[in-house]
Amino acid sequence: MTTTPVSLRRAVAADARPTADVWLRSFAAALPTVVRPHSDDEVRAYLRDVVLPRHETWVAEDAEAGIVGMMVLDGETLSQLYLDPDWRGHGLGDRFVALAKERVPGGLDLWAFQVNKPARRFYERQGFTAVEYTDGAGNEEREPDVRYVWRP
Repeated sequence: MTTTPVSLRRAVAADARPTADVWLRSFAAALPTVVRPHSDDEVRAYLRDVVLPRHETWVAEDAEAGIVGMMVLDGETLSQLYLDPDWRGHGLGDRFVALAKERVPGGLDLWAFQVNKPARRFYERQGFTAVEYTDGAGNEEREPDVRYVWRP
């Protein structure tokens, strides 16, 4: 871990591969019991071909380590927030959520897997409230989830 400042910036096409790699490492570390319905290559292609071109995608970039986090906004939905496991606990999630609230000041919603207790505690500390629990029938992983909302 370096002590250089980490910048948040909009993702560009060249960020697709390292951003997908952060997603893959983060998902594996945070959700080891959740079955992924897509291969690593499918995840990389989806981020490259769908997410980056169509959604407001931000990355956290360290001058030495490269891309260490990513966040995707889809309208009022904070649809993805993933940090490299080595970079958790350093305030990047707080910075991403503050940015999301700045970008969408009227309010946000998001989904989290029920099993992801650290993420759920994080969002609750950020002022999000759980408003809906499902059995997972509506997501590809078929994993029970919870919808959170934040209103200013």
